[in-house]
Amino acid sequence: MEDIGTDIMDRVLAAREAYDPSSYTESDVRRAMCAEPSVEGFAALLSPAAEPLLEEIAARAREVTRAHFGNSVCMFTPLYVSNYCINGCVYCGFHKGNRIERLKLGLDDVARELDAIAATGLEDILLLTGETHSEEDVRYVCDCVSLAAECFAEVGIEVFPMNSGDYARVQAAGADYVTVFQETYDTGRYDELHPFGPKSVFSYRFNAQERALMGGMRGVAFGALLGLADFRRDAFACGLHAMEIQRRYPAAEISMSLPRLRPAAHMDQSSGVSEAQLLQVSMAYRLFLPYAGQTISTRERPGFRDGIVGISATKISAGVSVGIGEHSGTGHGEGQFVISDPRGVDDVVSALRSNGLQPVMADYVRTGPRE
Repeated sequence: MEDIGTDIMDRVLAAREAYDPSSYTESDVRRAMCAEPSVEGFAALLSPAAEPLLEEIAARAREVTRAHFGNSVCMFTPLYVSNYCINGCVYCGFHKGNRIERLKLGLDDVARELDAIAATGLEDILLLTGETHSEEDVRYVCDCVSLAAECFAEVGIEVFPMNSGDYARVQAAGADYVTVFQETYDTGRYDELHPFGPKSVFSYRFNAQERALMGGMRGVAFGALLGLADFRRDAFACGLHAMEIQRRYPAAEISMSLPRLRPAAHMDQSSGVSEAQLLQVSMAYRLFLPYAGQTISTRERPGFRDGIVGISATKISAGVSVGIGEHSGTGHGEGQFVISDPRGVDDVVSALRSNGLQPVMADYVRTGPRE
């Protein structure tokens, strides 16, 4: 596990520890709504004092979103190519100890899945795996990325964290961006939730986005799985993490993800975070990081997703299957969690347009060959 000598983690964790959401007032929130983005304003916007002001914050967040993104909403879908995993994440359907149907797609099956997804008109794809290097090593990820780059304008990965040199290999194969969920920034809670496996090393996971940018990736995405610990403090730390990386790598494209804890295979669990609180987090991200994209997951119900992309989120998934091999019927491996929005691409496009939004299949155009 590569040590890149970064000091960002220490600063973010210290700020999280010092953050007291209950110390803010309505006046603090109102100042934050009108002022330039600041850490103190972000803290206020995430506080309980902001909850009675959500409609006013929404109006401001919508203004900021329109100013930077217009009425466009990017569309994508995830493709799970393997669900083998050696980690012990207690909330995850891929947990090593779960007795689920495991499957790793061969490259021919990956190609069939990609063809089925491309036929829907989507041009942005996110490739996902579990973590077990005997089944999904860097070479396999590179091979999957290469296939995806042949038919998609943008290729993202959400796989096991890598060293910077391995990220460089995946970028050369055709990957554009890397998503890594830190899950929770509460180190004690993190240890409880990740008792064994490579993911148990908090610092290595924390520094994954920086290593990805060192490896030449164009963009990185951040996310806390809201509901694993104090969601306000986790969202605060996640926003600071993204801010620190943006400052160090100003040319990087930064985005935020908005997942809540969901039921998974053999696990009946909920986040304890309400839709209103999830919206609050999204809007706080928007006002603190006005240029950052935001992705809303199919973990959320259709009506909520349709509403939040009109306010603060800028990217939405469609035609989602979290099972392995389900897009083309090439196989079946059980999924990581239960989705709430099963709509296909055409239905999501129709919903966006009915709300005055413009679906965009890819927000990046390559003008030359990959290096």
